[in-house]
Amino acid sequence: MNDVMLQCHNLVKVYREGPQDLTVLDQLSLEVRAGERVAIVGTSGSGKTTLLNLLGGLDSPSSGDVRIAGKSLLGLSETAKGTFRNRHIGFVYQFHHLLAEFTAIENVAMPLIIRGQTRAQAKVRAVELLGQVGMQARGEHKPGELSGGERQRVAIARALVTDPSLVLMDEPTGNLDQTTAANILRLMDGIAENSKSAFVIVTHDPALAAHQDRILHLDNGRLTQTP
Repeated sequence: MNDVMLQCHNLVKVYREGPQDLTVLDQLSLEVRAGERVAIVGTSGSGKTTLLNLLGGLDSPSSGDVRIAGKSLLGLSETAKGTFRNRHIGFVYQFHHLLAEFTAIENVAMPLIIRGQTRAQAKVRAVELLGQVGMQARGEHKPGELSGGERQRVAIARALVTDPSLVLMDEPTGNLDQTTAANILRLMDGIAENSKSAFVIVTHDPALAAHQDRILHLDNGRLTQTP
């Protein structure tokens, strides 16, 4: 818990809307340490997804800096950002974004294959991760043959397969029924307790938020600690 995995300092994101500028993030700063889980809550349109996109290097800030595992994302080319994301960042979305034509094992192995590992090496690691999320018996099934909760488990395994410094989750239980969401929540608790990754989770789910180490509220472009 001593290593800072994520630092962002004075993040500003401004969009041009007609003749006016819309400031979505305003001098926002955040630190998340290894093994720490932070929930970010806020009203619709408050900028939560914009913030995740900046933290994941999918968009660039108008000003300010994002550092992951001590490395600044500023100035990196798109190719360099892609390589950095593959090595340091895992993503989990509300919709699983699994590749329909590939099996669960192949989906989880894909980031490692992109990194340059052999298919055999990547498959071994993918099977291990699927076992951790309780999907070892479903590895040869394609997404269309899995339930919503099973697909989300596979998506979580894919996000973790590279041992990322930072895991970004955007409404990971938002598309699930209450029982399945509770199962995913317990799964995430167990994984986070045994991981050195930092977790940033955007959610409207109060139960999911309550299980994290900190809850931060995004309002008027800045983060405040929820008591």
